[in-house]
Amino acid sequence: MLRRATTGILARHIRARPLSTDLPEIPTADAGFLEAWKKVVPNIDPPKTPLSFMQPRPSTPPSIPSKLTVNFVLPYASELSAKEVDMVIIPATTGNMGVLPGHVPTIAELKPGVMSVHEGNDVTKYFISSGFAYIHANSYADIIAVEAVPLDRIDASLVQKGLAEFTQKLSSASSDLEKAEAQIGVDVHSALNFALTG
Repeated sequence: MLRRATTGILARHIRARPLSTDLPEIPTADAGFLEAWKKVVPNIDPPKTPLSFMQPRPSTPPSIPSKLTVNFVLPYASELSAKEVDMVIIPATTGNMGVLPGHVPTIAELKPGVMSVHEGNDVTKYFISSGFAYIHANSYADIIAVEAVPLDRIDASLVQKGLAEFTQKLSSASSDLEKAEAQIGVDVHSALNFALTG
């Protein structure tokens, strides 16, 4: 009885918050700022903001599209830019996650592992060290990795050598910093080894 009364009181005072996809698009330039900037510094263009470099996302379609649009970026390069694919499987910290068109909006932290991009019968595999994946409601996926290498460019003998080296460093580490660095090396090389043999 008390639970129903409390729920009814709370329901009257709480308004539903709009989702980010339901909000109107914010204009990229503030007219007031531009006018004030022109008065202060007339010979210099206004500074660029991240919104100046980004294209606005299309709105959420009424039906689920047939393709997933993927942007796959590294700090130094763009591997895939607005590439339409059938599915992407990413190595999230919670487990491997398949992303299809119409996937629920999600932010996932990536762990060392294999990301596979499925395009018809073609599958391209990358080894990712870490990063984040942002899946949007409009069937867009932004995958940002710290480091990524196509799986066919990895030398298995160097992976075995690195795994042995970091395992030895871990057993002989004396400080917490040395142990942490060695553990990261063991984790990455173990994931590499699993990706190649697995």
